[in-house]
Amino acid sequence: MKKHIFFFDLLRTVAAIAVIVIHALGPFKHEFGQIPFFDWATAITFNSFSRWAVPVFILISGALLLSDKRPFDMKYYLSRRVSKVVVPFLIWSLFYAYLSGWTSQGFDLETTKMVLSESYHHQTYYHLGFFYYFIPLYIAVPFLQAMVRKGDDTVLYAFTAIWLITTTLFLFRINGIWNEQFWLFLGYLPLGYLLYQKLPLSAKSVSISLLLGGAAMILTAYMVVTNSIEAGKYTYGRWLSYKTINTVLAACLVFVVCRASANHLPESLKTMVRFVGKHSLGVYLLHPLFLWPMIEFKLHQGPALIMIPIWVTLSGAGSLTLTWWISKSPKFRWLLP
Repeated sequence: MKKHIFFFDLLRTVAAIAVIVIHALGPFKHEFGQIPFFDWATAITFNSFSRWAVPVFILISGALLLSDKRPFDMKYYLSRRVSKVVVPFLIWSLFYAYLSGWTSQGFDLETTKMVLSESYHHQTYYHLGFFYYFIPLYIAVPFLQAMVRKGDDTVLYAFTAIWLITTTLFLFRINGIWNEQFWLFLGYLPLGYLLYQKLPLSAKSVSISLLLGGAAMILTAYMVVTNSIEAGKYTYGRWLSYKTINTVLAACLVFVVCRASANHLPESLKTMVRFVGKHSLGVYLLHPLFLWPMIEFKLHQGPALIMIPIWVTLSGAGSLTLTWWISKSPKFRWLLP
């Protein structure tokens, strides 16, 4: 039996919460000049300090998949790894295509049809975009596993270093063949493995992660705010991308801090974290259901510092409860693996 590693539960929990934060603040960030500047800047700060959420999920996958020492079995890999993500993704894409047709004015079948017709290259709902760049990464996992098993860490370090350089180039719009989306997400897999298996967990490594990741988040918020003020409208360039060095550094901060602090949490909190971590994919998939009223009926209006946490709490609690309920059903729990 595989040993359960608690800090991955903690990572999944904080990443799921951060994803909800990103989506709960959505209406605010587009209201530059329409709402008080403090409220808009608050939403931008929340956003800038949460962009690591999706990359952390990929770091977790890299850490676990590349640490697997068992001989590669294609049948097992496709049936137990890939299909457990792909099949629910397809089902939920259909469901959210239907939901996309609903607005505060009622149901529009043509919208649903249009969303479905474009689903081969575009997500049917805003949060499902993650799967369009995550699922293709499964193609690379067997090759990365082979690289790890050869035991020559130099190649893995060099591969990751080159990737880090390209994320920096991409941030500053120095374009090239490295702009390919698959490549810019691919590096998170070996990075997750290295942070888990090779990075010594010490006060120095934690401090460096805090310094670099904290500076990256602050700089991101500063650049988005100042660039928007100069442009007279909401604009962010590539500073809020998941594929840039600032987001990579923020994701590393979260990974390292969770790894260092997980075992120091009180047992009561650990129990809660294990529960949320177990159902984190369900929370990811279902939380937009509980944000739909906020978006469609503009229920976000009010101080951002109050409304964002309220909707994060409501959607988080609602999606967690619904996920738990579905997990109890032998017929439907496969929808939220």
